[in-house]
Amino acid sequence: MQTQTPQRIRISWPAGHLTAALDDTPTTQALAKALPLVSTARTWGEEVYFDTGVAVPRETNARQVVDPGTVAFWTDGDALALPYGPTPISRGDECRLASPCNVLGHVDGDPRLLATVRDGDPVRVELVDA
Repeated sequence: MQTQTPQRIRISWPAGHLTAALDDTPTTQALAKALPLVSTARTWGEEVYFDTGVAVPRETNARQVVDPGTVAFWTDGDALALPYGPTPISRGDECRLASPCNVLGHVDGDPRLLATVRDGDPVRVELVDA
């Protein structure tokens, strides 16, 4: 019996990059077909998000409060959302997204590296070999 290995992506911006492991979900599959992609970063509190051009429905396990470093897909905006700390609607130190998002996986390493992304930065997302 074969086990599905997670998809791995690299997210790059002018000041750095992170890799992430994504679970095998319908949203991950749709996103993988669109890669590589280049977009423009937006920031919202301690969250980076950017348009993907991918439109998918909200999954049944979508969540609004997630852990720092979660790779989420914001179905209302067709965007990847990468929270690393509180957003303007958070209660305390939680990562509260604008609305429930499809959870895809988690970044490797320290998600606070995302603090070096500036609003308007070009962002590239690509698949990486395992």
